[in-house]
Amino acid sequence: MEQSTEQARVGISVVIRRNGKFLLGKRIGSHGAGEYESPGGHLEFGESFGECIRREVLEETGLKVTKYRFIRVHNTLAYAPRQYVDLAFEAEVEGEPIVMEPKKIESWKWYAPDELPGPLFATMLTTIQSLESGQVVWDCGPDQ
Repeated sequence: MEQSTEQARVGISVVIRRNGKFLLGKRIGSHGAGEYESPGGHLEFGESFGECIRREVLEETGLKVTKYRFIRVHNTLAYAPRQYVDLAFEAEVEGEPIVMEPKKIESWKWYAPDELPGPLFATMLTTIQSLESGQVVWDCGPDQ
C-alpha cells in the first residue's frame, strides 16, 4: 500500500552495539532497498515506544531487548513522497541476530564504526552522529 504524500508516519530506529560494533542489515524491497540500516519499523496505533522497539527488534532479528534509551528525532524526506518522523533509540539485547524477515532483510552483520558498509539508510548517519555528538534534533526539511 503506497503511503499518502500528505501524511507523515512515525518510524522507530533501534541501534544495537556490541563490542563497539553496530548491527546493520541490508534492506530488500520497500524504500531504501540495498541500503544498510539498524532494526526498526513503523510505530503502530496505540503502541508505546518500548512496545514498538521490542516488537520490531524481535520480529526482524530474533533478539530480546532488555533495555533502551532515546537518541534522536529526525524529519526524513529522503524517500519522497514518503515522509517519516524517525525516532532513534539505542538498545541492549540478549541473543544472536538471525534473519527473521528474509523478504525485508538480506543479512544481519556487526560493523565497526570505521568500517560501515554503504550505502547507509538515510537516517543511519544522523543516528551515529547523534551518538557521538549528543545532538537530538535533525530537521531535514527544505529550509535546511
